Amino acid sequence: MPWNDNANPGPWGSPPSGDDGGRKEPPSRRPGGNGGGPRGPRGPGPDLSAGVELLRQRLRGLFGGGPGGGVRPGAIAAIAGAVFALWTLSGLYVVQPNEEAVVTTFGAYTRSEAPGLRYHLPEPIEDVEKVPITTLNRLDIGGGGTADSDVPQESLMLTSDENIVDLNFSVTWRVADASRYLFATRNPEDAVKSVAESAMREVVGKTPLDLILTTGRGQVQQQTADLMQKTLDQWGAGVSIVEVQIRGVNPPQEAAAAFRDVQSAEQDRASAVNEANAYRNRVVNEAKGDAAKIVQSAQGYREQSVRTATGDAARFNSIYGEYRRAPEATRERLYLETMEKVLARSNKVIVSGKGLTAPVILPPDVFRPRSPAAAAAPPPADSQAAPVAPQRGASQ
Repeated sequence: MPWNDNANPGPWGSPPSGDDGGRKEPPSRRPGGNGGGPRGPRGPGPDLSAGVELLRQRLRGLFGGGPGGGVRPGAIAAIAGAVFALWTLSGLYVVQPNEEAVVTTFGAYTRSEAPGLRYHLPEPIEDVEKVPITTLNRLDIGGGGTADSDVPQESLMLTSDENIVDLNFSVTWRVADASRYLFATRNPEDAVKSVAESAMREVVGKTPLDLILTTGRGQVQQQTADLMQKTLDQWGAGVSIVEVQIRGVNPPQEAAAAFRDVQSAEQDRASAVNEANAYRNRVVNEAKGDAAKIVQSAQGYREQSVRTATGDAARFNSIYGEYRRAPEATRERLYLETMEKVLARSNKVIVSGKGLTAPVILPPDVFRPRSPAAAAAPPPADSQAAPVAPQRGASQ
């Protein structure tokens, strides 16, 4: 079946008469149409073309109503109000917890804002700049610590003893006052770097090389940090120095061999001094010990002599009292005691011939060397020997 060319009635019947000039609308666009299929009864649907046309007519009426008409004042006011509202809302901003906002009015400092949701008059009246105040910034001076990255203009310094040292260090700092940080100096990082280099040169210039190379690094770091903070506070830079750390201290490469020789000599000298000090301490301690021993011995001898003399005097007084009461008996006893003491260590036997009628037989161990304990023991009873004064003609 050939397609309908609008000359003959089609499957939908003859085209309706109207203002469309004989133009045929598809069934789906006709009021109440169902697309030519048996879909049952359906109410009228939304007409998008009609909605667009209605919006166009309203806008046309708002801006003048037709060709050659001017823009209505209400439209201008609405547009201006919308633009003003957007411009006003552009002043809202958020300050993060690690930041501090600095607000300027026509370029001049006005106030500082804490973290949170804030508002400022929109540009160009007020402007805001956020500064991180808790972030730690690090600045390396003298190079990165390796020979390839050294910057001789920054690392070579002169010590107090007129030696050249190659020193590189780092500075850790943070923003203490955001407003001063932004307005006190033109470039805060360059200012911190210049102050750090100047302060380190001043401190190194007052310190000998040996102290910097050995045990004086901590002192140099602390003095440099204090001097930097003092200078930056005088400038009002709003910067706080957290730490100054020396990463490397070396002699210049041209004089490295000579410095190694000097360090070896210093180590040898220190070793010799330590050995001498150890020997001195040992000798002094031994001498002090000997002196203390001699003093203690002298004090003991003095105490013994005094006590012995005191005891002898008391014994003499006691014997003298007994002698006054019985002179003969006391004299005889003293004589016997004296001979006993004298002959106690003698290897001799003296036999008195008074009242003897038979030969005297002595035990075989009489002539053996006697120990002090045996000498103190009494003589055998059967020998009938008594310690008497030596007599001419006595038998041994």
